Amino acid sequence: MYFILILVILYFAFTIIAPPIVNKSKNKTLLSKPYQISASAQKLLASMDFVADLHCDALLWNRDLTKKSDYGHVDFPRMNEGNIALQAFTLVTKSPKGQNFQENSADAFDNITPLSIGQRQPISTWFSLVNRAIYQCEKLHKFAADYEHPFIIIKNKEDFQNLLNLRAKDRNVMGGFLGIEGGHCLAGKIDNFQKVYDAGVRMLGPAHFFDNEMGGSAHGVKRGGLTKFGFEVLQKMEEKSMIVDIAHSSVSVIDEILKNYEGPILSSHTGVQGFYNSPRNLADRHLYAIAARDGLVGIGFFSGAVKEAKLENIVKTIRYTADLIGIQHVALGSDFDGSVTTPFDCSGFGLIVDEMMKQGFSEGEIRAVLGENVKRFMLKHLK
Repeated sequence: MYFILILVILYFAFTIIAPPIVNKSKNKTLLSKPYQISASAQKLLASMDFVADLHCDALLWNRDLTKKSDYGHVDFPRMNEGNIALQAFTLVTKSPKGQNFQENSADAFDNITPLSIGQRQPISTWFSLVNRAIYQCEKLHKFAADYEHPFIIIKNKEDFQNLLNLRAKDRNVMGGFLGIEGGHCLAGKIDNFQKVYDAGVRMLGPAHFFDNEMGGSAHGVKRGGLTKFGFEVLQKMEEKSMIVDIAHSSVSVIDEILKNYEGPILSSHTGVQGFYNSPRNLADRHLYAIAARDGLVGIGFFSGAVKEAKLENIVKTIRYTADLIGIQHVALGSDFDGSVTTPFDCSGFGLIVDEMMKQGFSEGEIRAVLGENVKRFMLKHLK
């Protein structure tokens, strides 16, 4: 009896102490606060009615996003400080031990299982990937309900238009939409697709760091194309006009999506091989193809995307992509809270504005990349 009691005490002590330590070690920033932003950049950012970011993994961690934190990258108060109107919240449900951009096995030890247990998540999430996804969806809904200002979870065009209308009157109003990073959480069952859709998911990336039942990853073992199940999921997504996210997908999967999928397409967080030749990044031919489909390329803030996590490199990547396929197809996809180090947290979007001004972008181009392109994309594709 005493032994069991000691184990319980040790477990609860571990769940209090360990998660913040892990979070702080995985989601760092390079620049110290207060961020040094020019007055002209601050003025331009403040004048923007719509700023958006296409990728963050904040729901993976056990921070209360309604409260301002001094670690990690994203919470609602810091979003407000960064004048962010819309944030994509992506769901990470499995991460292989030794994760890298070259090759990962689906059979590798999963890093998220001990994180789920250590964060005292419901037992139903400990060994079920789809339950982990649904739990993270439920967290965002709870945060939205608990926040002191309106926070709108975008599921359809009406929700998005409501966000725009309310934000025109009150800059404290913000929104978010849910995406899945890797179709492995569906476990090869189409019923699970309906479950996550019903939970609010409106964007789905077929692969993350390893091959799965939907198809190959750019960092997997076989790196194959879409499977029969993958095509089945795509068909369901197309019927619902869901956004397909090609980030992390194998070359074959990207090619097959571009050929077969008629719904909205983007890469939520990426770099480009023309600036930094990495297996993580998109080739020029895929950039052209995304632009031809009127899609978006969200530029990441992390070293794997832009060689070094520096403002200069992020903006140089934006410049390369814009010059190649047009400014109207470029957006921001930070990968905040994705176990990466970034130059700044979500309160520091003025730094991007500042660097874009230094590198010769016009005011219209800056507004487009910071959010207007995402606004147009969402208005066009949401139903």
